[in-house]
Amino acid sequence: MAGDQTPRPAGEPDDYPSGAGQGWTALSYLIGGMLVWGFIGWVVDQWLDTGGVATGIGVVLGMAGGIILVIRRLGTPT
Repeated sequence: MAGDQTPRPAGEPDDYPSGAGQGWTALSYLIGGMLVWGFIGWVVDQWLDTGGVATGIGVVLGMAGGIILVIRRLGTPT
């Protein structure tokens, strides 16, 4: 019967968000990566007085890392 099935616990490795959840997850990875690595770059700028170069590099690295996370997490499920 339909009521006899036990629900799957959330948070398993093969648990992929669907619909708008995928979009919000991808957006949060991209923005989070840019903010975290941009901040790290800003700290390096303040430390070495490089005039914003490290901040730019940090934002680009954060964006690339966010894209890699999106592809790994939300790519085609196996």
